[in-house]
Amino acid sequence: MNYVELNVPVADDLEAEILTARLSDFPFESFLTEARTLKAYIQQEALADCMSEVDAMLDACGAVRRRYIAIEPQDWNAAWESGFTPVEVEGRLLIRAPHHTPASNGELEVLITPRMAFGTGHHATTCLVAGALLDLDVRGRRGLDLGSGTGVLSIVAAKRGAASVDAVDIDEQADANCRENVAANGVTDRVHAMQGDVRSVAGRRYDFVLANINRNVLLGCMPAFGTMLGSGGELLMSGFLVEDVPTVEAAARAEGLEPVEVRRHEDWAMVRARKQ
Repeated sequence: MNYVELNVPVADDLEAEILTARLSDFPFESFLTEARTLKAYIQQEALADCMSEVDAMLDACGAVRRRYIAIEPQDWNAAWESGFTPVEVEGRLLIRAPHHTPASNGELEVLITPRMAFGTGHHATTCLVAGALLDLDVRGRRGLDLGSGTGVLSIVAAKRGAASVDAVDIDEQADANCRENVAANGVTDRVHAMQGDVRSVAGRRYDFVLANINRNVLLGCMPAFGTMLGSGGELLMSGFLVEDVPTVEAAARAEGLEPVEVRRHEDWAMVRARKQ
């Protein structure tokens, strides 16, 4: 499967964050900012279906300079894995690759081989949800991780005592990578990976839902979240900018999900809501 790297020059981190949020409305799978260039990665076939819309959005944002570069999948994987560094979340969680030094002093750790999947912990949204999850009592509870990527959040939940977690991602490679990481962390008995979207778990009931996905998909899934969460159930949502918080909160309230907490990191936000 061939991938394309979209390169967009940016003036600063703020512009990179804003463009990342806007590009997240399209099927881009990963983002990286280095040397004042935002790099966004997408499957070649997916880009063919939305390239004109992407270009129009970038033009509207004033990002008129851009370049699309075809990338061989094998070269992409090698570069991504070699550049993956450990991530500390609030000094309570270490997300690392197998070749990194293990956590010390009983710190919770998750082993991740990222491959092509989103969710290594480097992005602010993953850190935000992971931090909120560390403060949530999930012992003995049943959860859903929608847009699971590498499976990192599902694994954190399982290691903190969740009875079971359905890890759902629409991308085939993300699903395969999630299964690999779940096995490496020894939680295959509690984390159940599946390829699909929110419709794949229709009719199931959950005590908590983790949804680190883009704003538009999140809003579209809100009715399903309201249905699948039982009374007192918790919803942790991220993947959107701080400016989108009022929109997300309003959509949650419309489904009987009352926002109870907002966390921010840089320009990104996480909203925790509770089923009334």
